Amino acid sequence: EEEFNWLLKEEVHAVLKQLQDVLKDINLKVAKSNQALHFQFREDKQWKLQQIQDARNHVNQALQLLSSHDESYHFKTGAEVNKLMDAVMLQLTRARNRLTTPASMTLPELATSGLMKMFTPPMPGDVMVNFYINLSKLCLTVYQLHVLPPNTTKNFKPAGSSVLHNPGAMFELNNNRFEVSHVHKVECVVPWLNDTLVFFTISLQLCQQLKDKVGVSPGR
Repeated sequence: EEEFNWLLKEEVHAVLKQLQDVLKDINLKVAKSNQALHFQFREDKQWKLQQIQDARNHVNQALQLLSSHDESYHFKTGAEVNKLMDAVMLQLTRARNRLTTPASMTLPELATSGLMKMFTPPMPGDVMVNFYINLSKLCLTVYQLHVLPPNTTKNFKPAGSSVLHNPGAMFELNNNRFEVSHVHKVECVVPWLNDTLVFFTISLQLCQQLKDKVGVSPGR
């Protein structure tokens, strides 16, 4: 019983502090891109990867949960610690998933996305691009399109949502029908993304270890 009280008073706060330190190393920033295909991002508009912003928001929520129980706070039961750890782990898992699972998009959604309005000079009508994070890589996909003639109604099959569309995928936009003729994909390893995923894994392990310690304590 004395050991368990010491665990609630000392060990829990030590782990919470460690978690906060680990998470604050996770600095999610997007560096400005210089040029892609002789286009550049407009200086009058700011664009950020939604995956990065979502992950950052989940990290912030995890940090808020941890900071709401400072060293003066006395945990009374193991269940209380478990509840906090579950809430923190939920946010960390969601943050990690945003970086490991890119969003699926339809081709019309991609064509009308905010990203397509971010370039100067404007993208030509037969080119679309997409940026997304996949694990520790920043991925750029370039789609080259051609307009389908009006008599292709019989063979027209609109493509659904996907992270990466293949040549031959069709879609309709503004009463015009298009087909993807070529797909070019470039991947760039981003070291801090890999570090971030490692930090998420360490943080989740710390949470689980604390839950395990509290779970095996006597009478709790």
